[in-house]
Amino acid sequence: MAKKICIVIVSYNVCQLLDECLQSVKSALQGIDGEIYVVDNLSTDSTVETLQPRHPDVHFIANQENVGFARANNQAIRCTDSEYVLLLNPDTVVYENTLRGVLDFMDSHPEAGGAGVRMLNREGQVAPESRRAIPTPWVAMLKMLGCTRRYYMSHLSWDKPGQIEVISGAFCMLRRKALNQIGLLDEDYFMYGEDIDLSYRLLKGGWQNWYLPFDIIHYKGESTQKSTFRYVHTFYQAMLIFFRKHYGHLSVFFSLPIQLAIYTRAMMALLPMMAQRFHNLLHPRS
Repeated sequence: MAKKICIVIVSYNVCQLLDECLQSVKSALQGIDGEIYVVDNLSTDSTVETLQPRHPDVHFIANQENVGFARANNQAIRCTDSEYVLLLNPDTVVYENTLRGVLDFMDSHPEAGGAGVRMLNREGQVAPESRRAIPTPWVAMLKMLGCTRRYYMSHLSWDKPGQIEVISGAFCMLRRKALNQIGLLDEDYFMYGEDIDLSYRLLKGGWQNWYLPFDIIHYKGESTQKSTFRYVHTFYQAMLIFFRKHYGHLSVFFSLPIQLAIYTRAMMALLPMMAQRFHNLLHPRS
């Protein structure tokens, strides 16, 4: 008989954070027919060797290469036939009532294809990316210009359920029936952008995406080194993949400015890193 929920966590060199995450998930799963899959992308911090004995009830998949976030999630999803799938970051802590609250909402709203929650940082502040809009060319341009109200859907209440457009990949509850219709995560994305793409395809498939006022802690950024050339390249490459996939049909008068803006933002992020490296070469002891 199929489980109610399968929780999929992709890990890469976050052993301690993942251990804390698993403990919180197992507490939140009490009384719920669920299972947990961890897909490890060839961590070098002995994640699998350390945590598998501590969590014998968790299914571990140890990849022999880093296959990226989308492909790793799909590996676990294909192993299960649960009614719901939760994609969860390893740098999160799930509150005890969160899983049950989200599942109850999904059960009573069959039109909901997916749902996200209220993400808090370690200081307890709400993360604006808990709710996002699809980065259409217009929304993307506004955000790049510093106008983020539309992108973060700031008109919505933090304390009431509300329909949103993009569900964060840090906590993304998905209905299996919806996944079967629209397909799994697009593996063209190595990391970043796949949650936007999946959310967009849910909406295009006639499903609803929801924000729900149940809490998790998200230690955002602590599972990713965001001050590296690799991060900048991967992040902005994901933006280009999404834009070309869903808006490549637009005329050059619309598409060219967006692509130039993406490249410009990437260069602005890279320049300080390049300057720091140059400084270190000239002043190795400073």
